[in-house]
Amino acid sequence: MARTSNRTRFLLGGTLLAFVAVADESAGPQVVLFFGDSLTSGYGVGKANAFPALVQAQADSLHCGARIVNAGLAGETTAGGLRRVDWILQQPVDVFVLELGGNDGLRGVPLAETERNLQGIIDRVKKRAPAARLVIAGVRLPPNLGPEYTEGFHAIFKRLAKANGAGLISGLLHGVSGDRQLMNADGLHPNVCGHRHVARTVWLELAPLLCGRADSPGAAQDLEGGDSGDATTTEEADDDGE
Repeated sequence: MARTSNRTRFLLGGTLLAFVAVADESAGPQVVLFFGDSLTSGYGVGKANAFPALVQAQADSLHCGARIVNAGLAGETTAGGLRRVDWILQQPVDVFVLELGGNDGLRGVPLAETERNLQGIIDRVKKRAPAARLVIAGVRLPPNLGPEYTEGFHAIFKRLAKANGAGLISGLLHGVSGDRQLMNADGLHPNVCGHRHVARTVWLELAPLLCGRADSPGAAQDLEGGDSGDATTTEEADDDGE
């Protein structure tokens, strides 16, 4: 067999590199699916201004290949989410962010039922997309529901995250809820500025998954748009009538 010339080796090497580049591009961006209620859907501000869209912009700015899917539905409960999740999971998903439970809490749904439904959703994700990474986003309820119920409710998210090896955002509205400058007039949903703060909270959890590293504080700060207001307050969820 004749020896391959240096020129031929160069051409073959270039072809191989081109093939690898095409293969990497064909893999496509990671699909991040936000599955939640009106906090996710952007009630009062629209999906374009909701925190999932801001997370998309942040990922794009840092060239972290990601495609964000906003599957939020205003008024959604954990029972409704359990009925809906199989349809949503017909598409590929690499990261599944579960943000449900607030409407259950405001309705006084038994805690065991809420936890059972959330675990049911997680089980469906594991079955339909076994390689997907899970992130659970929790919220706090207004104190008027009583300390026993509210603390029991908040504990659900940490327990589920630990049991399922999921990432945890324990307070989605941390530093936002209760601040009139960051909330809509209803006192339950973030306004445009509030969603910037929520996006920052979410990005700190997602950056290592999407970019392979924790993001720099400066880049995360950009999501806030220069707004101030990080007072620690009680997080609230959306009303079931929305």
